[in-house]
Amino acid sequence: MNPRKALSALGGSKIRLVFLAVLVLGGAVGGGFALGLFGVPSVAAVDNSFGEVTNETSEIETNLTVSNPNPVGISLDSLAVDYTVSMNDIEMARGGREGVRVGTGNSTMAFDTSLQNDDIPAWWVAHVRDGERTTVRIDATATSGILGRGVDFSQTREVETDLLGAFNSEETRPVNADSALVDDPVLYVNETQAEWGAVSESETPIDMAFTVYNPNLEPYAITEVGYTVTMNDVEMATGRTEEGYVIPSRSTETIELTTGLQNERLDEWWVTHLDEEVNGHQVSDLRIEFYAVIELPSGQAITVPLDELTYEETVETDIFGEGDDVRDREESDDGDTDGGSDDESTDGGSTEGGSDDGSGGEDSTNETDGSDSVIDDENTTDDENTTDDENATDDENTTDDGSDVLPL
Repeated sequence: MNPRKALSALGGSKIRLVFLAVLVLGGAVGGGFALGLFGVPSVAAVDNSFGEVTNETSEIETNLTVSNPNPVGISLDSLAVDYTVSMNDIEMARGGREGVRVGTGNSTMAFDTSLQNDDIPAWWVAHVRDGERTTVRIDATATSGILGRGVDFSQTREVETDLLGAFNSEETRPVNADSALVDDPVLYVNETQAEWGAVSESETPIDMAFTVYNPNLEPYAITEVGYTVTMNDVEMATGRTEEGYVIPSRSTETIELTTGLQNERLDEWWVTHLDEEVNGHQVSDLRIEFYAVIELPSGQAITVPLDELTYEETVETDIFGEGDDVRDREESDDGDTDGGSDDESTDGGSTEGGSDDGSGGEDSTNETDGSDSVIDDENTTDDENTTDDENATDDENTTDDGSDVLPL
């Protein structure tokens, strides 16, 4: 035989043997998944934070950690990861990726999705209707197309605000006209009350009541009470009462009025709420200012700024618990800010029959309770499913140690 042909045949045989070995190994691993000898990768943690904010959108930056319980890395075109962010059951953002490549242990992937600011009014309506409470829910799923099954991960966080609570007061405040025509104070406000009215898609009413005392010997008439409501200097409502009130001498009268916050302006406020340079990240100043037109016994009317009744309230939220580890938020409720709640819970479960963990057909779940699927601060699992920082994938979804990632 020609020596060149012999060498060529030998080289071709080696290539075929290597190719066959790869096919056999790939088939063995793939068959291992099918037979339940390997576990389906699952979502171990989701960490969200707000990024760049424009007049139209608010960027949500997501670090999603996938846990691979197998001793080898995998690269499956059919392995997909999807997640949604909802607030009071209103979907605010959705993201995902197909053809996910993961090493052994935990791999963290970075996603960017956009929240449309014009969705904020719908959330606001639900927030107020639920007593100024919002449940932030993150649902994520890792799905294997080969097996036709996936593992769910859910995380919830409760956020509460109290915009009107401090308005309810029995503090007596004077009303000074600062006019040479009368002696101050011309009136006293002995009590103030406020509550949300019937919220519509377009307007959020605030029903207010003032108990006013007249200390004078003559009756005084209040022909008009006006108001302006701002949130971070964004004008949300302005108006005045349509009804006048007469307050008899040394008697009290209850004055009622209803403001109407314009929901269409909420997306403009939302941008300021997330802007650190305005008041701080997720911080807002609510301000309600009043004036009254008082008719004196002489018949002359004067406009009086009701400075003593100006209402100011700082509202803080922490929608995603930014900067905290998922498990830390479960184990401690410390660090709560005004208007926010650190209550958080996570749960997990398989879909379409669940994934097999290699232990005889039992469904695997994804609980963030410190078990094998939970990452610590260095993105590592425990001794039973371990990967150190050199084995975990970076944000570009590549393995740092050059370990084999087997295509299936």
